[in-house]
Amino acid sequence: MDLGIKDKRAIVCAASKGLGRGCAEALAAEGVSLVINARGEEALHQTARDIADRWNVEVIPVAGDITTEAGREKLLAAAGSVDILVNNAGGPPPGHWTDWTRDDFIRAIDANLLSAVAMMQACVPGMIEQGWGRVVNITSAAVRSPIAILGLSNTARTGLTGFVAGMSRDVAPQGVVVNNLLPGLHATDRAASLDSGIASRDGISIEEARARRQSTIPAGTYGDPSDFGAACAFLCSQQARFIIGQNLMLDGGALNVTI
Repeated sequence: MDLGIKDKRAIVCAASKGLGRGCAEALAAEGVSLVINARGEEALHQTARDIADRWNVEVIPVAGDITTEAGREKLLAAAGSVDILVNNAGGPPPGHWTDWTRDDFIRAIDANLLSAVAMMQACVPGMIEQGWGRVVNITSAAVRSPIAILGLSNTARTGLTGFVAGMSRDVAPQGVVVNNLLPGLHATDRAASLDSGIASRDGISIEEARARRQSTIPAGTYGDPSDFGAACAFLCSQQARFIIGQNLMLDGGALNVTI
């Protein structure tokens, strides 16, 4: 299927590895030029070279922390006008609800709610002016099925979900499509970190911790970032014009619901 987005221009945040890179690769495969961001400069520049060489598209790397105002300003200045925005940022650390302070919640909300809102406020007006745009926010399956140890993430990302529910419908008449992707367990550094935490807590090997978590997924394995990227690319496509303000789960069937 031709997604109809060749020669569009996209910002992909936190794109040097993991789910962000999966999204960047999938968009590049469709002929989209990229401005990619991550904190680690060396890994980011290598990713930019890899994607540009593989897909023969322009890839501009902009190192910086997307959760800070300075990081966003640097990225937006380099990107200029864009057609597609993929919001992504690493989740806050796991813990217990009795231990989190107000500062912990503020950091989580800044990183996983307000930074995405700020990027949309910066990019979507230009999309409205040109009559076409796509925004995909990478949130979490925990928005629909909360995970107790990820309470900071549950709180911030659910807030973003509520914001998008209203904002997406406001901009849809102008040809701007905004949706959320809700990843479950994927083979990323984040999953490895959580596996390590479980292994340490329960006194088991990382392999045992991973096998235990994979056994809870009907698909029987962690997701692959490339599959996640393909879903992102479709939500950025011409064919996605009638999908507005939705929350697409990619969790291998782990959440057992009908609606």
